[in-house]
Amino acid sequence: MEWIFITLASLLAGFVDAIVGGGGLVMVPALFAAFPGAPPATLLGTNKAAAVWGTAMATWQYGRRVQIRWSAMLPAAAAGFMGAFAGAWAVTVVSADFLRKLLPLVLLGVLVYTLAKKELGRHHKPRHEGRAEVLIASLIGALIGFYDGFFGPGTGSFFVFLFVRLLGYDFLNASASAKLLNCATNIAAIALFAAKGHVWWHFAVTLAVANIVGSLLGTHMALKHGTGFVRGIFIVVVGTLILKTGYDAFLR
Repeated sequence: MEWIFITLASLLAGFVDAIVGGGGLVMVPALFAAFPGAPPATLLGTNKAAAVWGTAMATWQYGRRVQIRWSAMLPAAAAGFMGAFAGAWAVTVVSADFLRKLLPLVLLGVLVYTLAKKELGRHHKPRHEGRAEVLIASLIGALIGFYDGFFGPGTGSFFVFLFVRLLGYDFLNASASAKLLNCATNIAAIALFAAKGHVWWHFAVTLAVANIVGSLLGTHMALKHGTGFVRGIFIVVVGTLILKTGYDAFLR
């Protein structure tokens, strides 16, 4: 039964993640529910090993239909990879407990700002060109990459929001670019988890296939329905993240 449960969860996670990020909201609790006695690092490593394939597939699908600004996003992805590795190292020496209480408040600010700015992310009007865009995108990659390695929840949503707010992308283009960077940060995390033996590869393969199927469905929906649809899913995912992280920080 565990196989069926976590496979269906991986499919749903791939669907949600392909649209706007947040697949971990589905997959991580499912793994912890299915294997309550397993080491947390192993469950997190297995999640990353499965999710990276769906994220890579979404990146490829978006890249065929959306004009990703590769000249800025590839350096940003490299910065995200290095940031995630640094964050994963940092969490071995510094406690992330302070972020547990800060995160829901930051997410609430993101949600309120998005709701207040009705036109935010509805039109694709990049604000920067050349070196300026590369620098800002790389700073976003390094900062959120570090956060992903150090703590993690909401990484995709933070990428999307910052690309919309700082670079002037619409939600569809921001989501497409976020997939590329999220793929890089996931690879960094997998390298660390795998090196320490914290991946169940026999589960990861099956979960990866389900995640790819979900990712294809999610990407299709995002491309079909456009920016307004992605913005709506973003609001739902961030709202859910606020509830989940708020409960973990203050009520558990």
